[in-house]
This record gives sequence, C-alpha cells and structure tokens, in this order.
Amino acid sequence: MSIYITGTGSYIPEIVKKNQEFIDAKFLNSDGSDFKVSNEIIIKKFKSITGIEERRYARNDHNASDLAFFAAENAIKDANIDQETIDYIIVSHNFGDIKHGTKQIDQLPSLASRVKYNLGINNPDCVCYDLIFGCPGWIEGVIQANAFIKAGIAKKCLVIGAETLSRTVDTNDRDSMIFADGAGATIIEKKDENFNHGILSHKTCTFSAENTFDLFLGDSFDSNNKSNNKYIKMYGHRIYEFAITKVPQALKDCLEASGKSVTDVKKIFLHQANEKMDDAMVDRFYKLYDTPRLENVMPMSIGKLGNSSVATIPTLFDLVKNNKMENHSLKKGDIVLFGSVGAGMNVNAITYQI
Repeated sequence: MSIYITGTGSYIPEIVKKNQEFIDAKFLNSDGSDFKVSNEIIIKKFKSITGIEERRYARNDHNASDLAFFAAENAIKDANIDQETIDYIIVSHNFGDIKHGTKQIDQLPSLASRVKYNLGINNPDCVCYDLIFGCPGWIEGVIQANAFIKAGIAKKCLVIGAETLSRTVDTNDRDSMIFADGAGATIIEKKDENFNHGILSHKTCTFSAENTFDLFLGDSFDSNNKSNNKYIKMYGHRIYEFAITKVPQALKDCLEASGKSVTDVKKIFLHQANEKMDDAMVDRFYKLYDTPRLENVMPMSIGKLGNSSVATIPTLFDLVKNNKMENHSLKKGDIVLFGSVGAGMNVNAITYQI
C-alpha cells in the first residue's frame, strides 16, 4: 500500500501589498523608541534578509476558513474525487478566523467544520478537527492523515493549511512586513500498489526546554496603545539559530528513515519563513552529508507571497506541481523533502516520492 497526495489546491489572495507601501509606517523598537534610520533603509535591509518584495492579504470579507474552503475546492477537483468520500478534514492554522477590523480569534466552531459546511458535505462519518502546531501544521496534518490511513480507519483525508496573519500583526513592529495570508490544501489517499511510493518516512520533534516562547503573542511596541490586544511577536535571531540547526538534522533523520540517499533528492520544500534562513538550512543539510548542494533544489515563493505560515508549503507544492514556478518542475519518481519549523518550537519533515 502507498499513501499519496492525489490532489493539490491553493488560494492566493488577490490583494498585493508591496514593500514600498510600508514607507510611511511608524516602526518602533521593542522598548517603544524610534529607529535611528529611515524606513527606506529598514525596508531595504528587510528585503535583503527575507527576500520578500510583496505579500498577499485576504479581502476584507474573507476569513481564514474561507481561504481554506477555496483551496479545498481546488484540491478536490484536482484529485477528481467525490467529496462525500472524504473521511477526515484536518485544518491547520494558528489563529482561527479573525474578522477584518478586529483582533478576536474565533475557533468556535472549528475551521474544519466550517470548511465541511461550505463544501456541502453531508456524510457524518467525515470527521473534522483543527490542528494547532505552528507553521509545521500542514506537514503534521499530513503525518496524521498517513497514520489514519495506515491504521485502516480512513481512505481519504483532506489536509489544509490556512491563515490570515495580516490581522495578527502590530503595525509598529517591522516584523509585520513578513506576514501574509493564504491557504493550501491536499487530498491524501491510499493506493493499492506493489511498490512503495508516496509518503516514505516522516519525523517530528518538539523542543520545549528553551525555545517554547520564541514565538508568542505580546503587546504592541507603541506604549501609547492602551488596548488589551495581543499581536504576533518573535525573537527572530533565536529562531534563526534554532532553525538552521534543528531543521537540517530533522531532514537528515527523515531521509535516512526512508532508505533513500541525499543524491536521490530532487526538491526540498521548506516553510517559506525567511529566504536567508531557508537557504542556510539547505546548505547545512548538505553539509551534514559532506556533499555539494544540488543546484535549483529549493523552490521559493516568499518573495511574492510572503510568509503565510501553515499555508506556505502546500501552496508552494501546488505551484510547482502545476508548473507555475519558473525553473521548477516535478516528474514521476522524484524524491522530495518537506520540512518546517515553527511555534512551540516544533520541527517536522516528510520524505515523499512523486
């Protein structure tokens, strides 16, 4: 038996927010003091580190569950399945639905139940739940779907990553430029075959001794902001140092569990968090094998789409799979790696054969 991704779909919001649109922002240090340099310099440095030129924001009348629904429709169509045969809907996110103009997190009912409702699925045996696992949530959802199918309690699972991070940011924090909105979805199915393709191995770790609160909800940097609202915050340098150590090792452990060689790997799909960080993670992965890095091994979407957390990898995979990224394509038999790091701090990986 092989367990495959038989359908992919994504939803990329239509509102484009370019770097230059932050030129009049009032960015502050964490202690509330002004920066000693201009926004022009801040934005230029931001671009050189993250690779982000622009990002996408959801329409005011769309919430995360709506984006998840749009991506799910595309994945179901791509897989050419009857949606009533889906056994599980797993939606990975971090903040639920946040209506435009508010900061209130809404997860009642679950986003997965909202997606099922919007899809019009009537089958009560289609079980829905949300997965809160930080940015690695979509990968972990696929790992769980794989387990359900292996256990014989499911045949088809819909796994979605969706987020509207633009509604969680502190506009006085320059890190607000990183975050974006979007959704990516996949159909996971079993195929009765004599050879082992699809999901070959996986690896998950949670490092909660020292790094648990490297990503957190905190107060605005503006001391004059007297609201009780909390905003997404992070210790960027700590996360960078953590990621470039833990993710390469997780990728290596995962690949070795599959029985495949580093020379077999054709593409590495990493969470689109920071171009410099992702590049460093791939470099370190190959250094663990003392082998040259494969040219053009890492597709990147962050430059145009920003960091949409759990949505980044399924969106990126959908784009490459459908030949929508220049100089990147996949063919039958290719070995690829999925890897992510995020709040918790969680790290995970999958070895997958197309």
